[in-house]
Amino acid sequence: MLKKLLIANRGEIAVRIIRAARSLGIPTVAACSEADADSLAARQADEVYIIGPARADRSYLNAEALLQAARDSGADSIHPGYGFLSENAAFAEAVADAGLIFVGPDAQTIRRMGDKAEARRTAMAAGVPVVPGSPGELENLDAALRCAEDVGYPLLIKASAGGGGRGIRIAHDADELRREFPIAQREAQAAFGSDAVYLERFIRQARHIEVQILGDGERAVHLFERECSLQRRRQKVFEEAPSAALNGAQREALCTSAVRLAESLGYRGAGTLEYLFDSHSGEFFFIEMNTRIQVEHPVSEMVTGIDLVQSMLRIAAGEKLEWSQEDIRLEGAALEMRINAEDPERNFFPSPGVVESLGWPQGEGVRVDSHLYPGYRVPAYYDSLLAKIIVHGKDRAEAFARAQQALEDTTLTGMATTLPLHSWLLADPRVQSAQFDTGTLETWLAERAAVAEV
Repeated sequence: MLKKLLIANRGEIAVRIIRAARSLGIPTVAACSEADADSLAARQADEVYIIGPARADRSYLNAEALLQAARDSGADSIHPGYGFLSENAAFAEAVADAGLIFVGPDAQTIRRMGDKAEARRTAMAAGVPVVPGSPGELENLDAALRCAEDVGYPLLIKASAGGGGRGIRIAHDADELRREFPIAQREAQAAFGSDAVYLERFIRQARHIEVQILGDGERAVHLFERECSLQRRRQKVFEEAPSAALNGAQREALCTSAVRLAESLGYRGAGTLEYLFDSHSGEFFFIEMNTRIQVEHPVSEMVTGIDLVQSMLRIAAGEKLEWSQEDIRLEGAALEMRINAEDPERNFFPSPGVVESLGWPQGEGVRVDSHLYPGYRVPAYYDSLLAKIIVHGKDRAEAFARAQQALEDTTLTGMATTLPLHSWLLADPRVQSAQFDTGTLETWLAERAAVAEV
C-alpha cells in the first residue's frame, strides 16, 4: 500500500481523498495555498504544507512547489484530484521522474487522450464509434471547408487540447465556418496554448452520457453510465445514474465499448469516457475521455457500492482489480446535485462569503460531499463548488423524492447558492420524465428569465 499521500488539490475533492486514504490507513499531506490554510482539508489531513499564495498559478498549478512539498513531507505518492494539474501529462511525468507515484494513468495515456483529435483516432482504432467529423486536426480553413462538404452542417469547431466544454464554436453553413474557424483557433491558443482544432457534426437534441471505468493496466471494468445532459454553458449541473434514455441492449453496447477502449490503452486508474447519445436513432458516439476522477463520481459509487477513490489508491499501489465485470451490479438509481456559490436569480453571479449556518440532510440513501463548516470563508479565487448532495433510491422515483426531501432538510446561509435551482429542476415535468437533452437547461433558464422580466 502507499506509504504517504500528498493531495495536490483543494475543496471537497481534497476532503474526499483524505477520507478514502484514511480508510486504507494511508497518512495524508494537504498541499494548500495560503487562502486554504484553514480549510477543512487542512484540518483533516495529517500534515499541511503551504505551497504558495492564493492564485492558482502560484500554488495548485505550481508543479515544482507540489513536488517540493512531497519531498519535504516524505510522501511517496500524489493524488491530483480533478481540475488543476490532474490531466497535465507534464506533471504526471515530473512526478514519475521524481521517483513518486502518480495516482492515475501514466503521462503517455494522459497526453494521448488529452489531445481530442488523437483521442478520436484512438477510439476509432479500438472500434468505438465517434461523431462524424475530421479524421484529425485541420491544417487551415480550406481543409475545414473541404471536410465540411463531406460531413455536412451544422458542425462544431473544437479545440484539440480543449476540455470542460471550452474551446467550442458552431458553424451552420460555409459562411459561418469561414467566420468562426479563425476565432476558434485564437480562442484555442489563448485557452490551451495550441490553436489546433478539428470538426465534428453537431447532433441536435443530443444527450451527454458517460461511462465510468477502472483499469489496472491489463484489464478494465465499467461501473455503468451516468446521465449528464443537464448543463449550463456546457458545465454539468445535475447528474444521475443510470440514464433513463438507455435500454438494456444500448447500455450493454455503450459500456462494453468503454471497456474496450480502456483496455486498448492499458489504462490504469479511474477514468470516464464521454459520449453523445442520439435518442432518435439510438446511436452513441465517443467524444472524449477524462483521465481522472470526476466531480460526479459519487453517483456511480452509490449504484455499485464501489469506492472509486479507494480503488484508485489500490491500483496506484500495484494491486489488480478485485472484481470481474459480472461482479459489478447496478442497484437502484442515484442522482447528484451540485451546490455552487452562485445566485441563480442573478444569472448565476458568483457569491463567495462566510458560512453563517450549516445543516446537511441525513437519512437513508443520502450522502453529502463538502468542504464547508460554520464560519468558513469561501475564497473567491477558485471554482464555486461548495458541496454535492447525492441520493440513492430503489428506483428513479424514490431517488427524486429523497432528493427533494434532502433539499428541504439543507440549511446553508451566508451566501447565495444554487440550492433553489435544484428544487426547480426536481419539480420540472421534463426532468421528472427524463425528456431532456444538453440544450434543455439553458432553454429553460432563458424562458424563466423572460417570464421574470415581464
